[in-house]
Amino acid sequence: MSTAAARFLWPRWWPTWLALWLLRTIARWPYDRQLAFGAALGDLARRLPLPQKRVVRRNLSLCLPEKSAAERAELLQRHFREAGITLAETAVVWFASDARIRELVQFEGLDELDRVTAAGRGAILLAAHFTTLEIGARCATATRRVHAVYKPSKNALVTEFFRKYRGAHAAGMIASDDIRKMVRVLRAGGVVWYAPDQAFRGKGALMVPFFGIEAASNPATSRLAALTGAAVLPYFVERLPGTAGYRVRIAAPLENFPSDDPQADTRRIHALIEAEVRRNPAQYLWLHKRFKSLGDDQPEHYA
Repeated sequence: MSTAAARFLWPRWWPTWLALWLLRTIARWPYDRQLAFGAALGDLARRLPLPQKRVVRRNLSLCLPEKSAAERAELLQRHFREAGITLAETAVVWFASDARIRELVQFEGLDELDRVTAAGRGAILLAAHFTTLEIGARCATATRRVHAVYKPSKNALVTEFFRKYRGAHAAGMIASDDIRKMVRVLRAGGVVWYAPDQAFRGKGALMVPFFGIEAASNPATSRLAALTGAAVLPYFVERLPGTAGYRVRIAAPLENFPSDDPQADTRRIHALIEAEVRRNPAQYLWLHKRFKSLGDDQPEHYA
């Protein structure tokens, strides 16, 4: 065993090993049991005094003010169940075979992607942070040769497992800050699954409205398309009722994209995501602080 691997045997990593063992155990369960366990976990989390509940309430009041307090409370309850199911899906994502994933997913618009790649053009599958994010990426890599973009975890052991088990089923894994590799893959006619819609306060960040609220946003999709000539295809995933699995919808490539205005392009992407959130609100990732500010001169929505 190498020195680098041996360090993961230290006691500080034991809680992570326990969590990974739990995921491996869940992966062996029948699908209906996995979903029931995840939903129950979400219900438990909702009953605990967690700060994330306040984040969800705040996001719902900011984005869906037209709903009554009772409607938002019911939506919060549904959201925590959906978020809990995400844990069980992580076990499926890491440990299930491609064949098992394909049994669970219904694709709409896969021919749109095939037409782009058949022409030798790169493609960006533009995803968004719903509670189905992980399973959605896995559906893509189980069906076509797709490079998945990921954000490395602060936990080095989790990152190692992520690369090993997710990477085994993808054409390649690309760290979210490795723009050069994304460009190389897209220029070579490859496909990149990309979800750049969370709060972004790095270099080049723009304040762009989302649900009518200024949000720190990443304009990289527009710039990647401009640099590579890649087509951008919206990619949305819906968790279906019961044990029916998932529906993945791939839209036609965005026309006249990118423009010469990255802010307008990002606003256009936000409009697409907002429409999907309104169609399927419980499965959006309301736990995320989407409206973090870029500076002291802007409102602090989570103070």
